[in-house]
Amino acid sequence: MKFAFIIDPISQFDPSHDSSVAIMEAAQELGHEVWITQAQHLSVIDSKAWALLEPVQLTPIELSAGRWVVKKPWYKLDQAVNLPLESMDAVFMRTDPPVTIPYLYATYILDYINPEKTLVVNSPKGIRAANEKMYALQFQEVIPKTIVSQDKAVIRKFVEEQGAGVLKPLGGKAGEGILFIEASDRNFNSLIEVSTKRGQEPVMVQAYLPAAKDGDKRIIMLDGTPIGAVNRIPTGKEFRGNMAVGGTAAKTEITPQEQQICAQVGPKLQQDGLYFVGIDVIGGYLTEVNVTSPTGIREIDLFNNTRLGKKVIEWVCR
Repeated sequence: MKFAFIIDPISQFDPSHDSSVAIMEAAQELGHEVWITQAQHLSVIDSKAWALLEPVQLTPIELSAGRWVVKKPWYKLDQAVNLPLESMDAVFMRTDPPVTIPYLYATYILDYINPEKTLVVNSPKGIRAANEKMYALQFQEVIPKTIVSQDKAVIRKFVEEQGAGVLKPLGGKAGEGILFIEASDRNFNSLIEVSTKRGQEPVMVQAYLPAAKDGDKRIIMLDGTPIGAVNRIPTGKEFRGNMAVGGTAAKTEITPQEQQICAQVGPKLQQDGLYFVGIDVIGGYLTEVNVTSPTGIREIDLFNNTRLGKKVIEWVCR
């Protein structure tokens, strides 16, 4: 089979961490062709989606003394060629957020892939419908108290009622711009003004969960079913657990309560064509649903001696 991956520049990747590399590596090991491209290399020609695709050969990373070892060079690219994306068996849209206007345009181009010929992971329509912060709002029974607003008075009233809050930009990623806020903070008004761009953009504010100090769990979902999890624990004076801001990855299990969250969220993910997803859970509450380029595979594999990338590719083949 042929697999195409729409990714950010491969030279910027960390093969010991990036899930895209883990999935590409698995496809190669299972005997499939792996091609890569970037969103700016997509086109529509004769009402079909095309891409400037480069075949890539990967040097698989190895596990040694409890850590991933990368051999350099870890990838080799061959001559790029312009091809219709429906000549691929599957296309993975794995460009990192934020979901900007150019990002949205790329998903419109992917709409011109014939779904009877090629599987797109995740669905372009699903990505457009699923803001990674707001998507969780439809699961009221399993999320913390949450509002979305750009009104300073509304946000203050909510934070006063909850005691403390966590403010999240709707277009953020990897913990960027997330703030712990209290109504008593002398900088409260300024923080809201900066975050909402002086009331021009809404933000999400959730009740602060004290359990956050014990970790922010990432659960990987494949076709609506959980297949693995990793805990991300804040370090030092940082309240965020995201690995991108220094959080420590730790081995964990999926609890019965978290299984119930997955069972509630899973059918909606399937309905929206969101096949490979990372949901975030803190203290038994769903906080985010990551649909663009969720990570965590390498850490889960390291702790549990699994190969989730192979599980993803085998699912696509079925």
